[in-house]
Amino acid sequence: MKKLMIVVLLFLLNLTGCSSDAKNNTKQAGETSLKSDWKEITAQAKGSKVNFFMWGGDEGINRYIDEWVAPLVKEQYGIEVKRYPMDATEFINKLMTEKRANKNSGEMDVLWVNGENFKIAKQQELLLGPFTSKLPNFNQFVDTKSNDINYDFGFPTEGYEAPWGKVQFVFAYDANKISNPPKSIAELKEWVKKNPGKFTYPAPPDFTGSAFIRHVLHEESKDYSAYLNGYNEALIKADAEQVWNALNELEPFLWREGKSYPQSISQLEQLYKNGEVWMTMGYDEANASNLIKSGEFPASTKTFVFDQGTLSNTHFLAIPYNAPNPNGALILINTLLSPSAQMKKMELEYWGENMSLSVDRLSEKDKKTMDAIDRGPATLTQQELSSHRIPEIGAEYVQWLERGWMKNVAND
Repeated sequence: MKKLMIVVLLFLLNLTGCSSDAKNNTKQAGETSLKSDWKEITAQAKGSKVNFFMWGGDEGINRYIDEWVAPLVKEQYGIEVKRYPMDATEFINKLMTEKRANKNSGEMDVLWVNGENFKIAKQQELLLGPFTSKLPNFNQFVDTKSNDINYDFGFPTEGYEAPWGKVQFVFAYDANKISNPPKSIAELKEWVKKNPGKFTYPAPPDFTGSAFIRHVLHEESKDYSAYLNGYNEALIKADAEQVWNALNELEPFLWREGKSYPQSISQLEQLYKNGEVWMTMGYDEANASNLIKSGEFPASTKTFVFDQGTLSNTHFLAIPYNAPNPNGALILINTLLSPSAQMKKMELEYWGENMSLSVDRLSEKDKKTMDAIDRGPATLTQQELSSHRIPEIGAEYVQWLERGWMKNVAND
């Protein structure tokens, strides 16, 4: 009987050791990937499977991954790409649970993430580590000195995430009703007063409405670049009065005299479709073209940006600390940063958004290919958009402004 118990105990200890070894091996695999050269990474990734966790709410984006990216990666590297639709907050919470449980062997290889979710993941040590310097396409085609690459909503990226794409805030208008769209907040105020009831914006904390008031901050602040240097409440308080004054000056001339606001971008777009307002706005420079194509927006719809610029939001890809296939993750991310993948993503058939690469670093052939992409009748050129980008500010400022809007504008 004693011999049997000893045998069982040894067996259980062996199982525990194997489990521990498996966890440690996964963790070591990630650390090894960060120390390997690209040739070794490619060799190790061949024939593997990559689990890509990403928001799945857009059919075109999903088809881009399933119909174009996955077959390409399979053909070039023998790697299977499996897409898992999941909101970023969900997979960040999943990672936090795994971290608390010391689970060093996870299921996620690549994450589509940015903003507050990235900040949480980085601060909680949920990510593999700085990896962008390993990517040939990042080194060759990305402007590594750009603020919208080095900061994610005011938080330093430090190589922990790679830029996958960019969306830029634009204003859309009906050219049959507006001949000269305003090119600044000051001009917008004048236009709204001359055309009462034909403009509004979603109520913060709606993402689009919140961004609109940040444009007011951008033009009213004494030094907008100071907002990229970490949170300073004294800074925002010094500029806030001008922001509230500008918004309150607009309010009586808004749709419904500013007594109510749309609660979402969808509601604002519906007002525009109905002709109740003559402008809409949003973080997707190709959205108007897509909605013209679907017959939802009038064909006379055009877009514009302010002369001083509009907010540009970069979204990123990251690798979890416990990714089971870090080598495959690096291959997939590098592929997604290739000029061919970025230009395919620009096509309205799939997505229509801006590339994360620097146009200046593309070959002449790729520049011509990019220029030939039909992004729709209402989409501004890549050159005009890129020359009018302004960076996002930190999440603390965003939240402070949203609270301040409720107190000083909505309830004033």
